[in-house]
Amino acid sequence: MTTANPVIGVPAPPTLTRRQRVAPAVTLLLLSPIVVNVLFGAIRITFILAVLPAAAAWGLGTLIIRDLVRRRHRGWAAILLLGVALAIAEECVFLQTSLLPLIGVDPNHVYGRAFGVNWPYLLWALGYESVWAVALPILLVEWMYPERRNGPWMGSKGLVIASVVFVVAGLVRWYGWTQVFVPQNFPQWAHRPSPFTIVFALVAIGMLVVGGLKAPSSSETVRPATGAAPPPWLVAIAALGVGLAWSVLLFLAYGAAPTLPVGIPLLAGIGLAVVAILLVDRWAHRPGWQELHSLALASGALLASMSAGFLVLKGGGAPPVDFVGKAILNGIAILGLIHLGMRFRGGSD
Repeated sequence: MTTANPVIGVPAPPTLTRRQRVAPAVTLLLLSPIVVNVLFGAIRITFILAVLPAAAAWGLGTLIIRDLVRRRHRGWAAILLLGVALAIAEECVFLQTSLLPLIGVDPNHVYGRAFGVNWPYLLWALGYESVWAVALPILLVEWMYPERRNGPWMGSKGLVIASVVFVVAGLVRWYGWTQVFVPQNFPQWAHRPSPFTIVFALVAIGMLVVGGLKAPSSSETVRPATGAAPPPWLVAIAALGVGLAWSVLLFLAYGAAPTLPVGIPLLAGIGLAVVAILLVDRWAHRPGWQELHSLALASGALLASMSAGFLVLKGGGAPPVDFVGKAILNGIAILGLIHLGMRFRGGSD
């Protein structure tokens, strides 16, 4: 309900109900693991309840990142840097997926494994998780709640509680996965990472967090650019191509081309990431870039991950019900993107 402001005599902002206050945070908490795990196929329909512990990782982590960035009025560079920090925390500290020999692959012959690290897999994970688990869900939820897109979604107390729960949940997952589940069910792939590697990961996380919180604000990154923004369809195709190319790193990590010198995909992946970031930054600062262009960018990226995920299911020997369930959920996601596109074209945003 809108009330009159007794000081200046103009309508005051509407008072939000408790449900309206928490809705964006709860949506992001669930959407992040859905985008990065369920739509992709890493969490299958037959194991859909696994999305709950994933929400304690990706959902909480992404929610904390968004609040830190929005409180300091930082831009997308900060979100991506903090997203990479979150990916390192998951890959090298909590679940240690990039440090343990990849399950399903001969532990003595993991492609690109050196110094106790699965390098092609780690590079893929840093890019995939920072974009698909963090940046894209934040973008989508802010579109869902446009009136709340610029401010934090948690109070100071809520941010502290969320951070404590995130760390505690991370330690529980570390113990359950690395000390119980893998040794009991996959003893061949049980491995104790070097303490030096963990310390190095923690230092990298700290540096990324500091860098992200000190990144330029959204207003400071505004600069003139020449040329017109490309059409949305071209942005979508470019995002689709980059996303599919990035997925190649994952398949290589699982032995798709074991004789390929590992330096080639690593350098190619780093180059692809740099070119993609520079190109998107240049396009986004051109006159005419609108929400429809951002939606095209997000749609292309989501279509890439959803498409690659079918190969992940096939490689994991998933039953038909998981393919059908993933196809249905992917279809629902596409319909949601189309709905957003219609809204943006109508000029209501």
